[in-house]
Amino acid sequence: MSSKHEDRDEEVRGIIREQYGKIAKQGGSCCCSSSCCGTPPADAVATVVGYSNEDLAGLPAGANMGLSCGNPTAFASLKPGEVVLDLGSGGGFDVFIAARKVGASGRAIGVDMTPDMLDKARRHALSFQKETGLSNVEFRLGEIEHLPVADSSVDVVISNCVINLSPDKPQVWREIARVLKPGGRVSVSDLALLQPLPDAVRESVQALVGCIAGAVLVEQTREMIRSAGLIEDALEAKSEYIAQMSEWSDPLYQEIAASLPSGTKPNDYVTSLYITAHRLL
Repeated sequence: MSSKHEDRDEEVRGIIREQYGKIAKQGGSCCCSSSCCGTPPADAVATVVGYSNEDLAGLPAGANMGLSCGNPTAFASLKPGEVVLDLGSGGGFDVFIAARKVGASGRAIGVDMTPDMLDKARRHALSFQKETGLSNVEFRLGEIEHLPVADSSVDVVISNCVINLSPDKPQVWREIARVLKPGGRVSVSDLALLQPLPDAVRESVQALVGCIAGAVLVEQTREMIRSAGLIEDALEAKSEYIAQMSEWSDPLYQEIAASLPSGTKPNDYVTSLYITAHRLL
């Protein structure tokens, strides 16, 4: 018999799966929420959070869906021949960038729990192979709390604005530790809290799908990393992304701002967090 906690976790996964399925069919979204499609453009989001023109060049059309809150491939220091795993790979954006960096002797694997996203990514993979000649990309259906990946088989785990969506984040970090090879690295961009959110924002479905309501405090993230047995290298808060989304009058951030105490802004509460860690040899 399932507990109320387990039922709630499955309810959250169901909401995320349904909403991201809609995003896949619509062709992308600016802020992880179906309420804000098309504003701002996906490439503008990518540029703000650290992707270069070289990163964006030559990607399959539609792979960049504007769902980023950082560029984990930029600080992952990927090397030819490495095996890279992307948690919550969506349309394959970061997987394709990683695949070019690790080259023909390496491998880039994406895991996503949304079948529509997986279908989209696999279609993109066909055009990626034709364009680059690389056949080093693979997409697997699965939850990031239960990765369909063998123990100690991955050199680098990356993820971009996804772990905050999980209802069981400590389990995600345990899974990351499990699949990493000894000495393996973690490079994650995520949203995190600088201070607790008001209840009205926390309880918003749109804020949940938009990666806000599920975010936890920076210090909680640090504790989950350590409890999983990983060594934290750096947690770097970057609030510029949140400030920019607010300036763009993004609908989700307008909704959040309306629920905040007078005189405060979304970036007083939420930050993009760059996380690097590793597993001991």
